[in-house]
Amino acid sequence: MLHLRIAAAPAPMKLSNLPIRRVTEHALHCAPRDQWPQTLPPVLQLLDEGMDFGPATILVGENGSGKSTLVEAIAMSYGLSPEGGSTGAQHSTRVTESGLEHHLQLLRNIGASRRGYFLRAETMHSFYTYLEENPSMRQVEPDFHTMSHGESFLELIIDKFREGGLWVLDEPESALSFSGSLALVGILKDLLAAGGSQVIMSTHSPLLASLPGANIYEVGPRGLRRSQWDDLDLVSNWRSFMNMPGRYLRHL
Repeated sequence: MLHLRIAAAPAPMKLSNLPIRRVTEHALHCAPRDQWPQTLPPVLQLLDEGMDFGPATILVGENGSGKSTLVEAIAMSYGLSPEGGSTGAQHSTRVTESGLEHHLQLLRNIGASRRGYFLRAETMHSFYTYLEENPSMRQVEPDFHTMSHGESFLELIIDKFREGGLWVLDEPESALSFSGSLALVGILKDLLAAGGSQVIMSTHSPLLASLPGANIYEVGPRGLRRSQWDDLDLVSNWRSFMNMPGRYLRHL
């Protein structure tokens, strides 16, 4: 008797509602490897290997390591304003972008939200003026200039980060106290739990780097290195300082 074996049907691919699935080098606009910022190891690694993105991705590293350059380029490739805002923002003071965004290709998930917002602490003052001069057609903008730096930053996030979308933050701890940083982690945690939202953040803050469920990458001379929160140099350095500040201060 002939026995036929019927192969099981492959499991259907699980669709994601996250805005970005992967970032690679643009096939038609390859970046020259001998020019900045491609000479930075993390940038070169992203171009050579690509990078997958989950619900939350956090980049930590020293000043000049390339983390803000990567965050800015991804935000711009998505269509967000480099000095802050959504895809419709036209705020610009002085052009300082690296140009890396022209060499990146974002692989988006089908049917995912195309909303998004980019916030960077260093441009917030002028960005508030831009919002005052270009109010939303749907609502009255809060008077951000009358608030403290941290209060206005959190109020803007509460005001804009409402639905599914890509939320990009560049060193937001510059505007926030300890309690403000905790509040931001709570806001982002709730956004991720609701589904459809994706967070990409660069930070020097061990508190912000502790965002639950985030994939953390140390950015530096070795490129992009996936790490656990407890293993971050950032965390161990702060722990050492808090335990024995005199050991550091006497060498200044």
